[in-house]
Amino acid sequence: MNRVKVLVIDDSALIRKLLTEILGGDPQIEVVGTAPDPYAARERIKALHPDVLTLDVEMPRMDGITFLGNLMRLHPLPVVMISSLTERGAEITLQALELGAVDFVSKPRIDVQQGMQEYAEEIRAKVKTAARVPRSRLTRERVSAVTGSAPPRLGADAVLNARPGGRPFRTTDAIIAIGASTGGTEAIREVLQRLPADAPGVVITQHIPAEFSGPFARRMDGVSALSVCEARDGQQLLPGHAYIAPGGRHLLVRRDGARYVCDLSDGPPVNRHRPSVDVLFRSVAQSAGINAVGALLTGMGDDGARGLREMRDAGGRTLAQDEASSVVWGMPGAAVKRGAAEEVLPLEAIAGALLRAAFRQPAAHAG
Repeated sequence: MNRVKVLVIDDSALIRKLLTEILGGDPQIEVVGTAPDPYAARERIKALHPDVLTLDVEMPRMDGITFLGNLMRLHPLPVVMISSLTERGAEITLQALELGAVDFVSKPRIDVQQGMQEYAEEIRAKVKTAARVPRSRLTRERVSAVTGSAPPRLGADAVLNARPGGRPFRTTDAIIAIGASTGGTEAIREVLQRLPADAPGVVITQHIPAEFSGPFARRMDGVSALSVCEARDGQQLLPGHAYIAPGGRHLLVRRDGARYVCDLSDGPPVNRHRPSVDVLFRSVAQSAGINAVGALLTGMGDDGARGLREMRDAGGRTLAQDEASSVVWGMPGAAVKRGAAEEVLPLEAIAGALLRAAFRQPAAHAG
């Protein structure tokens, strides 16, 4: 297998050196060069033909957003953004994801050795995943925000024990549950933009760090007819509203009499993620059963596949995004292999299918 050729673009010499050492420590990755700014990067891209770029969000002379926009228009390449975990850094990174960046990681802390092994594993995995994304998909504005991995790998039992779902509890209130990872921020945006203001309540788990979930929710609120917010503990689920899991906390749905409410948990990472889609889907299966509709969108790994199967077994309706429209067909692909998805649909058809399923209407076509 050919090694992934990476060009590191950052105005800090120390960060360039650190990223070169981290990425070069993986035998499947070769750092072919570095650049201190986008002007130098343009020449090195032409000379070195990298497979993937790591790109600093904020740089002098030309900022990362301007450079990324030009790159995706003229010479699309997979890009992993190196982001500062600040409010401004989060907003700029979300803009980068809209422009076509595949993923992002936080900027490494030079003065902190603790957690460096986990950071190294995270950025190496994301670079290798980015290298596998077809360039034809880079201009579709479908991108990701994925939290890093942390051993051990635990299942949803670590947060919520399995038990029979809520099939008998049929009410007039439906719940839509959505899970996503790599490519998910833009996939979620497309789904939410297609839902009407009177849609059933929507709960969403996207693998995302704590610093990014608030800005992401505000961005989705600005582009959707729904009222979108970062979920709060004890918050009631209402039609016309969407609730996004806070980064670093699991989102669960709990029945409270005739109402559904959000529960937030600081339990351990599940499938190495917190929030975890499996945790959300299991809670929805148990609390809502036949009243629930679930959709698993683009993402690396298999988080959510088991939970979607539990939703289907509890009488809920279930969908998965198809391979052709996914940035990474890991999570939805795993769900399909488990028989968890009743329908497998392109991204643009997901919102309509969610509404039909929520109101128990026949499918428009076979999945």
